[in-house]
Amino acid sequence: MRIGVDAMGGDHAPEQIVRGAVSGLELLSPDDRLVLVGRDEAIRAHLGAAAADPRIEIVDTPEVIEMDDSPVVAIRQKRHSSIAVIAKMAGEGQLDAIISAGNTGAFAAACQMKIKPLGPVIRPGIAVVVPSFAGPVTICDAGANVTPKPVHLLQYGQMATAYAEHILGIPKPRVGLISIGGEDVKGNPLIKKANELFREDASLNFVGNVEGRELFSGACEIGIADGFVGNVVLKLAEGVAEGIFKTLAREVRAECQDLAKRLDPIFAKIWEKHDYSEAGGAPLLGVNGYCIICHGSSDSRAIRNAIRAARELVAKRMNEVIAERLSEVTADA
Repeated sequence: MRIGVDAMGGDHAPEQIVRGAVSGLELLSPDDRLVLVGRDEAIRAHLGAAAADPRIEIVDTPEVIEMDDSPVVAIRQKRHSSIAVIAKMAGEGQLDAIISAGNTGAFAAACQMKIKPLGPVIRPGIAVVVPSFAGPVTICDAGANVTPKPVHLLQYGQMATAYAEHILGIPKPRVGLISIGGEDVKGNPLIKKANELFREDASLNFVGNVEGRELFSGACEIGIADGFVGNVVLKLAEGVAEGIFKTLAREVRAECQDLAKRLDPIFAKIWEKHDYSEAGGAPLLGVNGYCIICHGSSDSRAIRNAIRAARELVAKRMNEVIAERLSEVTADA
């Protein structure tokens, strides 16, 4: 298995990215390879003793796509950037999976441009698993397609269902359309038409429209939205969870230091469940390859876990499962 890592992508690149990659070597077998793509000198400065590990390979790229670069423009103008090169390598079959914490729009665009679509998939979508009080909730799309058509949302529901069943182990996950009300008549034209398509697909465990607050109360295991709404929901959930956690911890410490010391292990356990670093990254579903999109502020632990996630997707042949599911649905339509 060959896993590529964009060493130049992210707020803490290349140091944290390379350190995470080195840590991720523990997850690989002797036959696996970890390909670090980026500026050779910058990568080697943080490799340390791992530079001698035969499983490490470096692909030197002189250009870097910055976080504030225009995605499509950057991909076209910076053809020798780490993101463009790593996506091209995956598209040519040189890499089994690729990981980046860099410019999300650019990475998603590069993957869609350089890697062929998976079977009948029209537009890929980012599937992010968010912890909730009732269990994990998969949101799709979380940023790849901000102007989708109803059929795109339907395919997100189909792909996310396959992902939740095969990777998360959730049998017959309930699928909901994120809307402004639970009634079928609520929502914009996109959601209303998508609702009709979801109702017609007997392969989905569709529960109708769900409001944002219901995502975290057990209404469904999968929330479907366009990339704009999905990304806003994701970032809002992250901010609220972090804010509540920090507020609770601060109030407890202010009230009683002894109590705070006793609760610290519990706080740590709760935070671990809600920390995005635990998931590592989110898969871009719908491309004929495995692409993991990481948070821009990813540290070494997040990158290590992204390597674990990428390895699991490849080992479990996630794309074959998705392709088979969509082919069956298309045949029955």
